[in-house]
Amino acid sequence: MCGLFITGTDTGVGKTHMATLIVATLRAQGVRVGAYKPIVTGSESGGQGRIWSDLERLSEALGGQFPRERICPQCFDAPVAPPVAARMEGKIVDSELLRSGLDWWRERVDFVVVEGVGGLLSPVTDSEFVADLAVSFGLPLVIVARAALGTINHTLLTLEAARSRKLAIAGIVLNQPETIGEDLSVESNPDELQKRCAAPILAVLPHATMPGLLQHSGRSTIDWMTLSQSR
Repeated sequence: MCGLFITGTDTGVGKTHMATLIVATLRAQGVRVGAYKPIVTGSESGGQGRIWSDLERLSEALGGQFPRERICPQCFDAPVAPPVAARMEGKIVDSELLRSGLDWWRERVDFVVVEGVGGLLSPVTDSEFVADLAVSFGLPLVIVARAALGTINHTLLTLEAARSRKLAIAGIVLNQPETIGEDLSVESNPDELQKRCAAPILAVLPHATMPGLLQHSGRSTIDWMTLSQSR
C-alpha cells in the first residue's frame, strides 16, 4: 500500500485541508484511496452529539464510504494535546491502536493519506511524539507550512526533526489557512526556503484554494503516487 504522511510546522496550518485535497485528487483519478488520522482532539456540538471537524472533513472527502471509527479510532473532546485530553476523560491513549488502526486499510485501498496532529514533536502519548508514528508507518512526509512571516524557521526546524529520524520527505506545501494583511514574506518565502533545503516546494496555496494543485513551478500537476515512493 502506497501513501503519504501529512504533517505540519504547527497546529492550524492546513493539514486536513491538504489531506482532503490529495484524497479528492486521487479519487478523481480512480485510485482506491483511504484516509487515516490516528487520533484527534477538540470536538464540538453536532446534530447527533459530539463531532470532530477534521474527522468530518476526511469522511466527506472519502465520499462517506468508510466508517468514521476506521478513519480515526481515538477521539477526545478537549482541544489540547492527546495525552492531556485523554486524562481529562479518565482514559489513556492506546499506543498500539495508534499504529494498528492503519492495518484495516491495507487490503481495502491502494493508497492511504495519513494525517498527523500538530507538528512532528507534538505528543501523542506521555512518551511518544507524532514523529514516532511517522517512523512506524514509514511513509514519506508532506510538510504543510504556514505561508507567512516566520515560516522559514518553523519549516527548517521541522526538516531537522525529520532528518534526525531518517524520515523521507516528499516535499513542502506552503498554505495560507486564513486571510492575512500585508506580509511581504509571502512572495519571497518559497524561494528563500528552497535555497536552504533539499526538499522540494510542491505548492503554494492561497487562502480557500480549490482542488487542482500545481507545482510551485506551475508546469505540471503534482503526481502524488510518484511522491509516495520518495526515499
